[in-house]
Amino acid sequence: MKTLWGVDLGGTKIECVVMNAENNEILSRKRIPTEASKGYEHIISQIVKLIDMVKTETQIQPTAVGFSTPGTTDPTTQTMKNCNTTSMNGRPMKADIENALGVPVELANDANCFALAEATMGIVKDVLPDAKVVFGVILGTGVGGGVVVNGQLIQGRHGIGGEWGHNFFEEDGVMCYCGKTGCNENVFSGPALQQYYKKLSGYDLTMKEIYELHQAGTDPHATATLQHLVKSFGRAISSIVNVLDPDAIVIGGGVGNIDMIYTAFPEELKNWIFNNRKVETLFLKPKLGDSAGVFGAIELIRGY
Repeated sequence: MKTLWGVDLGGTKIECVVMNAENNEILSRKRIPTEASKGYEHIISQIVKLIDMVKTETQIQPTAVGFSTPGTTDPTTQTMKNCNTTSMNGRPMKADIENALGVPVELANDANCFALAEATMGIVKDVLPDAKVVFGVILGTGVGGGVVVNGQLIQGRHGIGGEWGHNFFEEDGVMCYCGKTGCNENVFSGPALQQYYKKLSGYDLTMKEIYELHQAGTDPHATATLQHLVKSFGRAISSIVNVLDPDAIVIGGGVGNIDMIYTAFPEELKNWIFNNRKVETLFLKPKLGDSAGVFGAIELIRGY
């Protein structure tokens, strides 16, 4: 039996899934804490510990392992960059994991794995199985993206394919950790929207609470915040639609749980798309939830 091994490496937990390659049956699923505060070498040791646990349980040896990571591998230096688990930055993680496990590994960032999973195993496969181009969006604590064309990730020359969260949006915007001001991430991520609401109202609420107030129709500041989300997202996503013209856009992350955006975003996009105000791109809710990362990691090594 051929098996596929995927690992979702997060700052808080590491999850491993082993799947039967023939029918996608899950044979094993385990997770342990990352304990990232203990440093890079400890993270590698936790990966080895988890893989050993799964090998013992299944009595199966992996031939390759795919990893969803909180950053990306620089194609030139083969070291990690843009990781919010900062101890990984500048480290040759792919080589270190391969040396530790003794098998080939493939790495891609979490937004790319989300997009790949939803395109090949998730909602896009269910709703639009003939889709050629899919853009996956993460709208949560941060803003990210991933591009999938004909079932393959487009990671790019610099390894930053799909990094839409750090496109420039507004001249006088908030300073971003990436060194620029006014990035998409600082306009319509969850924390950015909460700050927008706080400036209007003086209150510090969660996005869930803000959305509930908007739905109740009792708080004009909440409604203004949702309108700000729709208008800014519609304008920002138009650059993706005008360049890639995706068949479908899948929206993950906490902000993606807001039902209204699946009708409001296409309407706002009409104002910016270069297509005579006609929008046929499908905006879809993800199917795989927090499993998308590990399933995307599995897809990285399906061809091995």
